Amino acid sequence: METKKQAEGTKEGKKSRGISAGIVILVSLILAECFFWFILRQGKNFDGGNPDNHPINLLGTMYKGGFVVPLILTLLLTVIILSVERFFALTKAKGKGNLINFVYNVKADLKSGNITSAESRCAKQRGAVAAIVDAGLKKYKEMETQNLPKESKIEEIKAEIEEATALQLPSLQQNLPIIATISTLGTLMGLFGTVLGMIKSFQALGTAGAVDSVALSVGISEALVNTASGIATGALAIISYSFFSGKIDNMTYAIDEMGFALTQTYAETHNS
Repeated sequence: METKKQAEGTKEGKKSRGISAGIVILVSLILAECFFWFILRQGKNFDGGNPDNHPINLLGTMYKGGFVVPLILTLLLTVIILSVERFFALTKAKGKGNLINFVYNVKADLKSGNITSAESRCAKQRGAVAAIVDAGLKKYKEMETQNLPKESKIEEIKAEIEEATALQLPSLQQNLPIIATISTLGTLMGLFGTVLGMIKSFQALGTAGAVDSVALSVGISEALVNTASGIATGALAIISYSFFSGKIDNMTYAIDEMGFALTQTYAETHNS
């Protein structure tokens, strides 16, 4: 029975794992390079159909941003894909119903001593939060049959909730460090592209004789395109990280509240 339970737990753990950030970055790089060479470089985006000439639309202007553009696009696509993945993962972890109502109803069941109803709510709610609460409820019932000091039973319930939380929390936070890193890296890549573009612009201004207007415009385009795309990537990553961190904080708060409710209820309703 225990082996079967462990196998089910392992299976559930595998289900909660998100997609690998490494694979996402690799796919994003391939897509970004294809977009750069086959979409941005198309002749219709430039005067006379030649990529060496002036761009006539936004796509052509982006191409003039140079080799930094695919790198920034890779970061941008990575943020978008990981954000979508985290949205579905955290929605699943939250469960089917409203999390606040779930916590409120389970606490009400605990006060009335209806542990069976609380377990039933966990089964209906599902998700990581419900799984942690359910583990605490099972330990709660188990302690009622154990011949241990009251303080030891309360500590056992706390330890069970902490262990269940430690197993679930990494899956909730998966890929968020990557998004946090891109929030800085995207801006830095944009700045790097800006510096390269400005170098080209000053080189055009420093040529003997008439100013090379084509080289000057290419340098300015490279600087502006990379600046804009880098800032946009960094801003999107910051928004994404803040949004999902907030969701995880709400879940963590709900878990902490339920853990306190379980131990407090046991302490108030049991003499031993």
